[in-house]
Amino acid sequence: MAEAFNDLILSADKATRYAEVAEEIASVLDGEPNVTARMATVASMLANSFDAYFWTGFYVVDPTKARELVVGPYQGTLGCLRIAYGRGVCGAAAATGRTQLVPDVHAFPGHIACDGRSQSEIVVPVFGPDGQLIAVFDVDSDQLAAFDETDQHWLETILKKTFA
Repeated sequence: MAEAFNDLILSADKATRYAEVAEEIASVLDGEPNVTARMATVASMLANSFDAYFWTGFYVVDPTKARELVVGPYQGTLGCLRIAYGRGVCGAAAATGRTQLVPDVHAFPGHIACDGRSQSEIVVPVFGPDGQLIAVFDVDSDQLAAFDETDQHWLETILKKTFA
């Protein structure tokens, strides 16, 4: 199924494109229980579907370190290896359990610049079937205000259906 996705022509309308990609992600992952494989697939398929996505990936809750995230599957330039809860946009999403939609990362207090080209960011908390935080999904753009409520709605929807 992944090969078919590579040839799929996606809609120019952002909401419709997200709906199409969500359907493809669900199809590709149907029956796949491995969380790492699911994360890698989500990161890859989303990164390759939206031009504004500059860095796309997961920071996973580290079970060996209290309140710390460690880089997981991603697409893009080198990411930060570890982020404490409450630190930067990813840490804020982990600490609050709420999506962080940041139109200008330079205006976000305590922003962590893993790549100085990042201008805007959206980070969505990812919960497992038991309702516990398992990761955050981080998307950076090299454009200001690249993300909006449409991105938030669809990313939250895709991640809930994929991991909860």
